[in-house]
Amino acid sequence: MKRPLRALAAAGLLAAGTLVAVALGGTASADAQICEQYGSTTIGGKYVVQNNRWGTSAQQCINVTSTGFSITRADGSAPTNGAPVAYPSIFVGCHYTNCSPGTNLPVQVKNISSAPSSISYNYVSGAIFNASYDIWLDPSPKRDGVNQMEIMIWLNRQGSIQPIGSPVGTASIAGRTWEVWRGSNGSNNVISYLSPSAIPSFSFDAMAFINDTRNRGAITNDWYLTSIQAGFEPWQGGVGLAVNSFSQSVNTGSNPPPTSAPPTTSAPTTPPPSGGASCTVTYKAANVWNNGFTADVTVKNTGSGTINGWTLNYNLPSGQTVTNAWNATVSQSGSAVTARNAGYNGTLAPGASTSFGYQATLNGSYSAPSSFTLNGSTCARG
Repeated sequence: MKRPLRALAAAGLLAAGTLVAVALGGTASADAQICEQYGSTTIGGKYVVQNNRWGTSAQQCINVTSTGFSITRADGSAPTNGAPVAYPSIFVGCHYTNCSPGTNLPVQVKNISSAPSSISYNYVSGAIFNASYDIWLDPSPKRDGVNQMEIMIWLNRQGSIQPIGSPVGTASIAGRTWEVWRGSNGSNNVISYLSPSAIPSFSFDAMAFINDTRNRGAITNDWYLTSIQAGFEPWQGGVGLAVNSFSQSVNTGSNPPPTSAPPTTSAPTTPPPSGGASCTVTYKAANVWNNGFTADVTVKNTGSGTINGWTLNYNLPSGQTVTNAWNATVSQSGSAVTARNAGYNGTLAPGASTSFGYQATLNGSYSAPSSFTLNGSTCARG
């Protein structure tokens, strides 16, 4: 949901008798209280915890611990068909000029090798809320203002609330199946991944969601990751909701560029062993809508020799036309498709695999290709 985080606390908004607020940007000791509307503090020398009561002037307080926070007062409420009242959360990175200590964000997606994440929540009954893990991206290295792309991972939903936009399909990410929603709140685009049941704790690589969003054409590898946040969007109530613990790192390294990679020619390959296929291809439609789809293709070397440069050939069913691709050079003539490795994923040792994907138009019902050949050798289906 849209939540205009503030870098500056609003003065004079605390009611008489309110709990003592921690100053913006301060360092919290155990059980420090924040009641200031946009108050925030740092914990662990790495994270920012923020009250961020942006949707109401009613009182909200959070208790900040050494590993997270809990909501101790929640006076505001909002209709469930509109925006929530707040987003109390913990984050790394930069948002509205408030940057976490020592952060390496913003950083371009193509320069991120992994972003290991871990979260543990405490949920309560009798409240209307979501537990949201937010990932913010922008074409520029923004440290203030609204980013153009918001990824929301809904780990829990209680009450008659729903993500922004409308459902566009499902996705299998981090060992779970998610309902995918897509839309805009008027200030930024949003892709939401909704869990069908409550997840109290979750360890995953945030890059899996970023890559899926990129594969849907919403961002490119040249965009910047600016912050990753975890907390709650309450509509009504919420006392007792807590982030028990939060861990988030962003590791830089070699995350290869997508479609902008220059075309490459195939290098000589190690001949496949006799007696069967030397490759396995797993082909999956990541998302299908009425006039298009995205596909994820994984190529695995099941032979005994290293493949140095690969070309995958197959035929698309009638009515399917590739429009753009990532992590491979994909061309199409009639129904025949040729996918060649990019400059960074052409070498496959025995047992190794690589993946690429593309978006295509669709005229008629969807179906998958029936067979594949890799460097002239027929592949098994995964």
